[in-house]
Amino acid sequence: MHEYAVIGGGIVGLATAMAVGNKYPKARILVLEKEQDLAQHQTGRNSGVIHSGIYYKPGSLKARFAREGNRSMVEFCSEHGIKHAVCGKVIVASKPSELPLLESLFQRGLDHRLAVTRLSPEQVQETEPHVRCLAGVNVRSTAIVNYREVSAKYVELVKSNGGTVRTGIRVERLRRLNGIQIIETPHGDFEAGFIINCAGLFSDRVARYSGLDPAAKIVPFRGEYYQLVPERRHLVKSLVYPVPNPEFPFLGVHFTRMIDDSVHAGPNAVLAFKREGYSRTDINCADLFETLTFSGFWNLARRYYRDGIMEMLRSVSKRAFVKSLQQLIPEITEDDLVPTHSGVRAQALMPDGKLVDDFLIVKGKNSIHVCNAPSPAATASLEIGRFVANQVPEVTLARQ
Repeated sequence: MHEYAVIGGGIVGLATAMAVGNKYPKARILVLEKEQDLAQHQTGRNSGVIHSGIYYKPGSLKARFAREGNRSMVEFCSEHGIKHAVCGKVIVASKPSELPLLESLFQRGLDHRLAVTRLSPEQVQETEPHVRCLAGVNVRSTAIVNYREVSAKYVELVKSNGGTVRTGIRVERLRRLNGIQIIETPHGDFEAGFIINCAGLFSDRVARYSGLDPAAKIVPFRGEYYQLVPERRHLVKSLVYPVPNPEFPFLGVHFTRMIDDSVHAGPNAVLAFKREGYSRTDINCADLFETLTFSGFWNLARRYYRDGIMEMLRSVSKRAFVKSLQQLIPEITEDDLVPTHSGVRAQALMPDGKLVDDFLIVKGKNSIHVCNAPSPAATASLEIGRFVANQVPEVTLARQ
């Protein structure tokens, strides 16, 4: 019997467990993760960027959480001795049509009170000598870290506060009995006074287990990456991003120097045939059927079919992938790149095909559900955890 049970052992679930424990230090808190290890999916497969928030719409939770999360994550890493680097990033315009979009991004950065600077092509090359562009913007607060290491520290703090973290426990059903939440798993039932759903790629299903209809459905998109061979890592000093297409929901391929000094290039964005489908051959018939019978997917596909075709082309053709990267660094060649891990983005999609473009947090009966936590969720994990914890009521159960 626990006062609070958190479903999902990714960085958001762990940060939330930590925040609830800080708010209610006497409460018994349980974290359930279906994998044998923690942070195995979106947390451990992202680019490791501590985002600034420059892309996000003013007034959105994304913008607020990213700005505040950038500061709190850097402070957390400094406090706990976690290796990180505030390296900044440059966003560059490679075509005349991108210059007004770059200027809009710069103005948004000012609106968000970020440390942003306009750069001429020559100024871009002072920090990134191999980049060719028409103009750039430097976002100085962007940083990098290994989020698995951050998650490991979260686990340590949850446990030091009396919390319990269980791995290898898959939630199959939720029900209520006499005001208590019963969590059914293959390893037996767990009881809790209040449930917090941070199940990532399965958050919509867990919400439905509890009788909620969040309206949105998770559709998985795989992002595939290459990395520069060691002898060509000098081509990228920090982070180099293109100006994002405002009509397309993904950022486009970019270069990221990781905290281990490797340089990743990507990702594209293609439909995954499984909610945890990290390769083209990963197929789950139930997951795929659910996607293909969802009206929201087809409405999205009709809206972005041209962009979708290009993303699929980059998935099957290394040459096409490299051609996109050459818009940023022309001297990149196919020989400079080798495949590396892929990630899957849990994108919440409405039936009309509109992407849920902000965090979606839904309250239920003795429960709260984080039904959409896209990037910058890792950056903002401390802020998301506090936000959720502030909406969680105090639960008192008889102790045995």
